[in-house]
Amino acid sequence: MDSDDRNFGCRIVDENMFLLRKRIHEMKMVERNYEAPAGWMDWEKKYHLAYASHVHEGVGLLQKFLIGRRPSVGIMVLVGLSLPTAASLVLFNLVEACTWILNLLLHH
Repeated sequence: MDSDDRNFGCRIVDENMFLLRKRIHEMKMVERNYEAPAGWMDWEKKYHLAYASHVHEGVGLLQKFLIGRRPSVGIMVLVGLSLPTAASLVLFNLVEACTWILNLLLHH
């Protein structure tokens, strides 16, 4: 088996992996006879099964996009998504800490 055969086999598995994950999730839900928790709102209970399907489809599209690109593009996409998220979290915590410190100083 040469390297081209091995790469082709991996590509087939990679292209169908998201579908496999989706089917496994669906089967687990059916096996467990899963129902949404009682504390959820009615619209959440109705949308729950479709939501899981939409999440799997979204992840699958992202996976297809990233696998079909150069690694540098994938890394840039992941960094581009993670940096604003991390910066927002740090900024939020900084504002909370400053608010706490100001409240502490003003009330003593």
